[in-house]
Amino acid sequence: MPSTLPEGEVAPRDGALPEAAVREAAGRPFGFYLHVPFCASRCGYCDFNTYTARELGGGGSQASYAGNAVAEVRLARQVLRDLDRPVDTVFFGGGTPTLLPAADLGKMLAAVRDEFGLAPDAEVTTEANPESVDPAYLEALLEAGFNRVSFGMQSSSSHVLKILDRQHSPGRALEAAKEATSAGFEHVNLDLIYGTPGESLDDWRVSLESALSAEPDHVSAYALIVEDGTQLARRIRRGELPMPDDDDLADKYVLADSLLSAAGLGWYEVSNWARSTAARCRHNELYWRGDTWWGIGPGAHSHAGGVRWWNVKHPTAYAERIAAGESPAYARETLDAETRRVERVLLEVRLSAGLPLDVLDAAGRAAADQVVADGLAVVADGRLVLTDRGRLLADAVVRDLLP
Repeated sequence: MPSTLPEGEVAPRDGALPEAAVREAAGRPFGFYLHVPFCASRCGYCDFNTYTARELGGGGSQASYAGNAVAEVRLARQVLRDLDRPVDTVFFGGGTPTLLPAADLGKMLAAVRDEFGLAPDAEVTTEANPESVDPAYLEALLEAGFNRVSFGMQSSSSHVLKILDRQHSPGRALEAAKEATSAGFEHVNLDLIYGTPGESLDDWRVSLESALSAEPDHVSAYALIVEDGTQLARRIRRGELPMPDDDDLADKYVLADSLLSAAGLGWYEVSNWARSTAARCRHNELYWRGDTWWGIGPGAHSHAGGVRWWNVKHPTAYAERIAAGESPAYARETLDAETRRVERVLLEVRLSAGLPLDVLDAAGRAAADQVVADGLAVVADGRLVLTDRGRLLADAVVRDLLP
């Protein structure tokens, strides 16, 4: 969740949506994202809308946060009164959701269940800092209805974690993943980052092998992005650290795909691998396919039927809106057909299922022919599917398809 918000048009104070948007949303998979904006410390690469206790001062309360989130869930029920379908996915992100008591996360999940109902096979995920959970906490989450947990491992190298300003010890993520499996979680993900300044190819290999030793059924591996305004960006600008190198990133991606594939995890999105279809992150798939989601919390983004909106950024402003009985939505935009088409190209070309060719315009279809001729994609069942080399150049492929 980015720390800056676009402007857009002013959102109505009651959060009301156009009837056409609600009607369309009713026919699409439906998820909730619950943003918990609190962190024990700030990671140097992070550009998300998060706050430490020192940064919040007296302006935000972790103790009252769950109650405010529940109030927004109830608001969502009022706005989506004509949406008669259960929730398919629930995802708690941040920040560090597991800084809150497990009972608070359970309270927020119960509100979604009580107001909308959960599908029988609903995926319910929380992100977790490895240091913020123990077996008792994980068992409490399971009892509350969670069935998937995603740990921010990032690396098994202490010097890489230090550059990233991560506070957990190199081995703790593996221990936490094993504790989650032992507790009975159906699905466990480990998040990794490659390309940190000072990380060698051997460092990255060890991180991958360590992650696999915990036997997760899902691994996400993201290239480090240097975001403006972060501590990492300032250090690079001062010459203390080098920028990530594109060739190095490519080598590390190839290694990741090789090791993960050999361990039985197949790619289904350029940066995500799963042991089976059931192990895929269905909540992320909902984003990638432009379905329906309501984002709860400060700065959270939502989408329903071509209308996208986002909440006020700061926890204090969010709490004030909730206390006043108003929608916390700051602004919104209505996406026209061309914008929605472009976003489909941007996102679906990254999926192993591929991009339907009929989404492309005439210029895009001509470009697709060249992409195939260049060995960056193949056409299968009317879809453009990236090859291994094409995944390395996915951004370039998108640029070609949207001339």
